[in-house]
Amino acid sequence: MTDLMLPILDSDNLNLVLDNLKLGIIAHTPGRIITVFNKEAERITGYSKKEVIGKDCHIVFESPFCGGKCSFCDGMPDFSSGSKEYPLNIVTKEGSARQLEMTVAPIISHDNLFKGVLASFKDVTETFNLSLKAENISSFAGIIGKDKIMQDIFRQIRDVSLYNYPVHVSGDTGTGKERVAYAIHDISAYGNGAFVPVNCGAIPEGIVESELFGHVKGAFSGAIKERKGRFELAHKGTLFLDEVAGLPLKTQVKLLRFLQEGSFEKVGGEKKVSVDVRIISAANKNLREEVTAGRFREDLFYRLNVIPIHLPPLRLRKNDIPLLAAHFLKEAEQESPNIVPQLAHDALDIMLDYHWPGNVRELKNAIQFSVVRSRGSQILPSDLPMEIIQDRDLSLRLSDSPRSQQIISAKGKLDIESVKAAIKKTGGNKSKAARVLGVGRATLYRFLAQNEETKNYVDQF
Repeated sequence: MTDLMLPILDSDNLNLVLDNLKLGIIAHTPGRIITVFNKEAERITGYSKKEVIGKDCHIVFESPFCGGKCSFCDGMPDFSSGSKEYPLNIVTKEGSARQLEMTVAPIISHDNLFKGVLASFKDVTETFNLSLKAENISSFAGIIGKDKIMQDIFRQIRDVSLYNYPVHVSGDTGTGKERVAYAIHDISAYGNGAFVPVNCGAIPEGIVESELFGHVKGAFSGAIKERKGRFELAHKGTLFLDEVAGLPLKTQVKLLRFLQEGSFEKVGGEKKVSVDVRIISAANKNLREEVTAGRFREDLFYRLNVIPIHLPPLRLRKNDIPLLAAHFLKEAEQESPNIVPQLAHDALDIMLDYHWPGNVRELKNAIQFSVVRSRGSQILPSDLPMEIIQDRDLSLRLSDSPRSQQIISAKGKLDIESVKAAIKKTGGNKSKAARVLGVGRATLYRFLAQNEETKNYVDQF
């Protein structure tokens, strides 16, 4: 053998190579017996090689290392589409939370036999924390946003995904409550199971209990066979109860009992059915107000609202509008064989001034509408949906009116009375009020931040 030839890697040399990798490496047999566990895996998990080699990974880590994403929980894994990549949150031996990027690949012998799996993972906890601190993350788990409010929500999603506590997501229609629910599901231990969304307010009251909990044969007229409900379909996964305030009081009682006992009875049945399901609920109504009005059970509210996450309306995070618009344009580009136009600066300015009552969903619809309407390489103001254009036109008419001119302060300097008058005239719309006053939005926002009396007046609208 010449000096230029590489030595054959025996088991000792192979372990040296693996121990010098900056990735955690775990390999195990089809029977889940761990055969490889390198130094980086020790560092990340807190477990030593002596504690894990030759043992079942489920027993060593007390629960499956991959949680619900483990490929060996329900028989042999399916690697027909190649390796699997996913984010994963774990709790180390010492009890600290770590965020990983995991890749799992099959080990195939020369004679094409399946010999086990090789899992490689990278600890990205510190990188993620630093990015959150610097507000550098523009997307997380499929959610777009760079505004400080969204950075806080990203942190909440990451933290809550480690625990199977009920989460309640609140926010206006179109703010992305289902997107947040799916993000929690996807990076949690239940991420390999089904994500089952159900709009509680859209199910007729007479069949809502059957839809959620299923029914036995003969339970009612038309029940010709036993049927699984959404809870059973979500076993080992996540059930997302959207518009949960729309549940009838009778069904609320049954949901409360499930949250207390972890089991339920099908409609017409007597046998207890137990399922392992993560519950995430959402509502655009204020559940506390629904409790006060007697339309929602107080005890159920406290059971569901263990971890509350509130999504802000788009008008409170307008800095994210360019980012979201670019994302939706990129989506349109991927879906269309045609060249997708870009958003012109003056069209973006109009979008920034609009109040977005339909939130992110309305913004997405506006981008899709404008892409279809545009005839050139750019989306122009005239290509935007009519309600956005009309809103802009109304603002211009307001700013041109004689009364508006009277309340504009000299040289763009603001005073409390002129700002109040502009706010009243525009119905609390700060962007329109800034135009009426003849100043930039940033100038008006700074004035409001420095004047508590005027800010309180604006909050009334």
